[in-house]
Amino acid sequence: MSSSPYGRSGAYADPSQAFAVVSQASLADRLGFIRKTYLHLAVAIALFAILEFVLLNVFAAQLPTWITAISGMGWLVVLGAYMVVSWVAERWAKSSTSLGMQYAGLGLFTVAEAAIFLPLLYIANTYFAGTIASAAVVTGIVFAGLTIVVFVTQADFSFLRMALSVGGLAAFAFIIVAMVFQLPILGALFSTAMIVLASGYILYQTSNVVHHYRTDQHVAASLALFASVALLFWYVLQLFMSLQRD
Repeated sequence: MSSSPYGRSGAYADPSQAFAVVSQASLADRLGFIRKTYLHLAVAIALFAILEFVLLNVFAAQLPTWITAISGMGWLVVLGAYMVVSWVAERWAKSSTSLGMQYAGLGLFTVAEAAIFLPLLYIANTYFAGTIASAAVVTGIVFAGLTIVVFVTQADFSFLRMALSVGGLAAFAFIIVAMVFQLPILGALFSTAMIVLASGYILYQTSNVVHHYRTDQHVAASLALFASVALLFWYVLQLFMSLQRD
């Protein structure tokens, strides 16, 4: 991303050049960008919760059959489809020419998250009473705490990018190996490590909101934050389920 300041006057071949990087924008533009980013994040989380509530109630009878069908290697297919859809959604959300495309990307990603979470939430709701609510509260507290750290310190956590990329690839490889060889290694210890990784992503993405996005990229910023919050929630819930199981 270019660090050159952009003005608002004059004609640009690229519409995105009419917007400043948030760290170089006026106070009003920065506050407007942050407000819109977190409003869109809240709407995405609310839509996710509504979708899950509807799916868990409407398809309650079919879910055990579906979960059995995608168990084992079938889950790899689901993960592959989720990754492709997520990549498409992210590209759409970063569109600099179409606001409608940006919203389509955020909406598509929210639906994809709801779909990938459905089996886990069904199992948690059926066999691990109270874990969903507890995980949601803890996720909210951790997210709020990390957000406050970034906004109060104004620290730039972009230096975490390489470590997070390596950690994410290592975790994905770990999951694939565990699934292929049916290894019982995805327990509390792994969930704890992934919670730390997800917390790093929240610090990184929040610092991008403070320093590196353009002021017209609130939809893309909200998608990135939502992905990090969803990752944190997934593994906090996994941890609570593991602890209750033990």
